[in-house]
Amino acid sequence: MIGTSARQRTVQWPVVEPRACAELALERAASGSNVAIVFGRERSGLTNDELALCHYLVQIPTNPDYSSLNIAMAVQVIVYELMVASRANQPAAPDVRELITAAQFEGFIDHLAETMEIIGFSDERSSDKLMRRLRRLFLRSEMDADEMNILRGIFKASQEHRVRKPRKPGNG
Repeated sequence: MIGTSARQRTVQWPVVEPRACAELALERAASGSNVAIVFGRERSGLTNDELALCHYLVQIPTNPDYSSLNIAMAVQVIVYELMVASRANQPAAPDVRELITAAQFEGFIDHLAETMEIIGFSDERSSDKLMRRLRRLFLRSEMDADEMNILRGIFKASQEHRVRKPRKPGNG
């Protein structure tokens, strides 16, 4: 059993903060033990006899000028910490997006460079730096196959459009 109290007692108990209380309660419950977190009365808290039945004492850190919370606030803090701790013990939801492979990414980068060359966007003096920056940009996006295919479709359409419409002299 874990008791809650804002007051220091003359008999010392192991004192835990709300987060540690929640972790302790969930750990004990998972091992099959019964767990109770008890709250005292609004005016006086737990009696010494009630607290004597507890294994731990949980204290919610507060402003020393207002060291006591009302019962609803105290319950809310402890229940919130229990909810957070219970979620931490659950496996993370799997990422349903299947990201592209390194080989697919390299094919994408090659297609991008080819498209830039065809549409006249590349510049020999700065193309390496530009490609490094574009590579970083697309790596940060963590594309899935559908997203990559959309962009490659745009590249293909740009290339076909450029091939069908020859450049006019003087137009860059």
